[in-house]
Amino acid sequence: MAEYFIAISGNEQRWDAMTADDWAAIDEGHRRFREQAGTAILAAGQLEGRGDWTTVRASSSGEPTAVDGPFAETKEMLGGFYLIDVPEKADAIALASLLAETRADHSGVEVIPLVVR
Repeated sequence: MAEYFIAISGNEQRWDAMTADDWAAIDEGHRRFREQAGTAILAAGQLEGRGDWTTVRASSSGEPTAVDGPFAETKEMLGGFYLIDVPEKADAIALASLLAETRADHSGVEVIPLVVR
């Protein structure tokens, strides 16, 4: 078995403008994902918008400093995630393909293997 981080990203403004029907399609993809992944899901969550984020980085003195917002200014932001444990990368990709975000023109899903130690 191997663990994968499934990172769901997209354009926050487009997510904010989605209709109830758009969200229903997203929810259906997540339902199918959860149904097929079952106990392979180790953790999952939808993230708050970037306005609620805090970044902690070293200041010029080398001490940690917290600043409001994400560090990177990008159009796409991380919106949610799954942490799964499946036998093969192909299994992780097949599950990720169930998510509606893989079919939207403003979002995407990354399948990232975790380091095994």
